[in-house]
Amino acid sequence: MNVATAKKLPSGSWRCQVYSHTEEIPQPDGTTKKKRIYKSFTSDIPGPKGKRDAEKQAADWAAKKDDILKINNITLGTAIDKYIESKDAVLSITTISDYKKKRKNGFKFLMDVPIRDITTEMLQEAVNQEAKRKNQKKPIETISAKTVKNEYGLITAALNTYRKDLNCSVTLPKYHRQIKELNTPDAIFSVFEGTDIELPVLLAMWLSFSMSEIRGLTKSKSISGDYITIHEVLVSADNKDFRKSTGKVQTRLRRHKMPPYIKELINNAPGDVIVPMTYNKIHHRFNALLEKSGLPHMSFHDLRHVNASVMAALNIPEKYAQERGGWKTPHVMKNIYTHTFSTERKEVDKKIDTYFESMMQHDMQHEKKKA
Repeated sequence: MNVATAKKLPSGSWRCQVYSHTEEIPQPDGTTKKKRIYKSFTSDIPGPKGKRDAEKQAADWAAKKDDILKINNITLGTAIDKYIESKDAVLSITTISDYKKKRKNGFKFLMDVPIRDITTEMLQEAVNQEAKRKNQKKPIETISAKTVKNEYGLITAALNTYRKDLNCSVTLPKYHRQIKELNTPDAIFSVFEGTDIELPVLLAMWLSFSMSEIRGLTKSKSISGDYITIHEVLVSADNKDFRKSTGKVQTRLRRHKMPPYIKELINNAPGDVIVPMTYNKIHHRFNALLEKSGLPHMSFHDLRHVNASVMAALNIPEKYAQERGGWKTPHVMKNIYTHTFSTERKEVDKKIDTYFESMMQHDMQHEKKKA
């Protein structure tokens, strides 16, 4: 294989050019003219060593030219598809599903562009355009800055894999954090008490379990005496449910002493699965009952934030609040079970249970007086 000889530039650097491909350039008279395109490689190392370095870069590229050109001819959409496929055995099912949704919905106008034609300026223009895209659920609003950032993160991951020479640094829309006013625990309890989703609501608000953790609970694996343990989660992806272990995420492997009220609800649940409801059914029921009550809208996930707010109001030490909620911090416990059931932690559990039990008894007494 013959590789061109490097030439010394006036600056003192060395440059070696290698033939890449031929392009047809449109002419003013409507004809086309063929133009040979060369790939340049430079080295700032002085002397013969720099000359050899530039020539080696050129030789390495020439040896892989066919594969490189083939990759550069694919569209951004195809590059993202290939990236997702390359990760489907090492990333979680939910992450892969989320990537596919971003690929389908985000930056649609950029997906058919060959990656060889993409420039930093083009990426910046695309980000600016995407930031103006309307929110499908709320047409009067644009998509959030966080959505744009997450979508662009997938694009850069693919480009950093298949277009390593491209600078993907752009200015992204700024995320303005909003402080959400949460409904109070007693107001929430009054809405869902006695309904078919009372148990999942209390598991989220009282014990700080997430939706996937709640749906993964079973009497045979999760219940031991007066304790409830997160052993598995049930996640939804591509309209299918997948049960998986949480063993690799230490902060989510946690156990709580069941308050008597919740324990009774669990004992009364038929079958082994404690909450045998789909992800969508719980969400739809939660939203419908909340809307009917007239309380301000909140998401089911916000119930975990309610729990965190209660712990903050009760001055629960941060260490134990993080344990109960399973939130990841720089101080992740080395042994979840050793720390969880220390004497201090039991006092924390008792304090939180007393709060919720007192709140519920007050509500129940109030309802009896009304009757």
